[in-house]
Amino acid sequence: MYKIHLTLALTLLTFQAHAQQTVGLFLNDSLAFNGYTLLAPNSARQVYLLDNCGLIVNQWSSDNIPYFSAYLTPEGNLLRTVRFGAQGGGVEMHNWEGELIWQYPFFSDKHSQHHDLELLPNGNILLLVWESYSRETVIAAGRDSMLVDEELRPEAIFEIEPVGTDSANIVWEWHVMDHLIQDHDSTKANYGNPAEHPELVDINYLGIGGSTEDWLHANYIDYNPDLDQIIINLRNFNEFWVIDHSTTTQEAAGHTGGNSGKGGDILYRWGNPETYRHGTPEDRVFYRQHNAHWIPAGYPGEGHIMVFNNGLEREPVQFSSIDVLIPPVDAMGNYETSATLPFAPSELHSSYTATPPTDMYSARISSAQRLPNGNTLICIGQTGRLIEVDANGVAHWDYINPLQGNNPIEQGEPIVGNSVFTTVRYTPDFEGFAGRDLTPGVPVELNPFPSDCEITVNTETPNFAIFDLNAAPNPAIDNVYFSYNLNGKMSDANLELYNSQGQFLWKKYLPQGSREINVNVSDLPSGVYFYRIISRENVSRARKLILAQPNKN
Repeated sequence: MYKIHLTLALTLLTFQAHAQQTVGLFLNDSLAFNGYTLLAPNSARQVYLLDNCGLIVNQWSSDNIPYFSAYLTPEGNLLRTVRFGAQGGGVEMHNWEGELIWQYPFFSDKHSQHHDLELLPNGNILLLVWESYSRETVIAAGRDSMLVDEELRPEAIFEIEPVGTDSANIVWEWHVMDHLIQDHDSTKANYGNPAEHPELVDINYLGIGGSTEDWLHANYIDYNPDLDQIIINLRNFNEFWVIDHSTTTQEAAGHTGGNSGKGGDILYRWGNPETYRHGTPEDRVFYRQHNAHWIPAGYPGEGHIMVFNNGLEREPVQFSSIDVLIPPVDAMGNYETSATLPFAPSELHSSYTATPPTDMYSARISSAQRLPNGNTLICIGQTGRLIEVDANGVAHWDYINPLQGNNPIEQGEPIVGNSVFTTVRYTPDFEGFAGRDLTPGVPVELNPFPSDCEITVNTETPNFAIFDLNAAPNPAIDNVYFSYNLNGKMSDANLELYNSQGQFLWKKYLPQGSREINVNVSDLPSGVYFYRIISRENVSRARKLILAQPNKN
């Protein structure tokens, strides 16, 4: 496994009111992927579509508070999960103009939609649903008596077909309760050895919240149209599951049928082999993770599975990471399984962290999205920070949600209560934008500072050039000599310097030719920095510079 360190900081210093920027757009350089970012704060009834300069392109408002997720449909509608008071969850859809065109409460005393949804290519919607089972029912299913609450709420998935303005047809179902195993009570039909049946769920594995009603705590669902499979992310089990969507509802309740021939059983699971007794706590990889999903076809890393690994309870220190693994799956959707288990791979393909790792930490919520140019858009949920980084961890776009609860704050004011569950950036050619007015308006925050932000249309993967760029001495003290070579066919360029947090510090003009410039850096504290050359045509990869200033730590 290789590890790439994200050069970004995730906490703000103390600000004096109106003295310096606290929210909104902090960075948008020419290597950021140009698109439109959907901002749906956790506590706000508003949802915003922003351009790369942080200006409002469109916005929606609801009478209901959000239940975390929001997405755009191919028609340009806003689809979001909402809470209907304290009763439960459901879904609503608004058109581009903001009108409510469909609303579907999905709750009763037996079930409730929660957290996330997934829009399918045919227009149907997959919903995550909690189901309520009494203590007696759960014990009858082989659970021992370790229940604090009077009921258990395992997960289910419902596929619904929207109808009219307030109805839906349920067209497919899948229930965890149909896929249990236990070795507690030999008189039950699901008695067996969980270690021999990783395709089933051990009802007596407690996980993090297993003794309470919220046993599994699913928080994200994703669909792969090429495989016709679903990922469901289980925070309390510290793993995700893959299940077959090609089944009928009847097959999904059993152990045969569908493309896999395995019905609704788990096809693949990863993150914590202790859940099926093929590991110990030391083998755990995920720590209360969110947003397990396939990188879409056509994107760098397509078919890999990306996860925001929150890092809660990670030892010896807590930090978050963006983890990517390559599932052992063939073109037919079959997963290779070692005779000895656990499920492959034995380690991650890559893991993105901050420098130091503790600089990126969100104990809950959060997400990551691979962009078409190979960069990754990260939502550090608890601090409401959205940041786009490249494969070297250099930040190219940086934005902090300006909404405190339901209200935008004034620029320069300190911000709290601005968490964001997930965010999505849409490409300029997204079909939902066809014929829409995408003229930008004002920033979300009140009394914004003046901005010189410019949008750079750059949808291709950056063409990294070799500029013969070097810095000496390295480590340096007071002065650094940067040598470079710009050929005659290339326009003039700039030398840029970033701190270890990925924040831009300064740029120096570089004329053409082979030259060396001397830069005095005595005003900078000791630490790790990154430098690069950028021109209209090209950019160099960021390189590390270490400053070792006496008495300047």
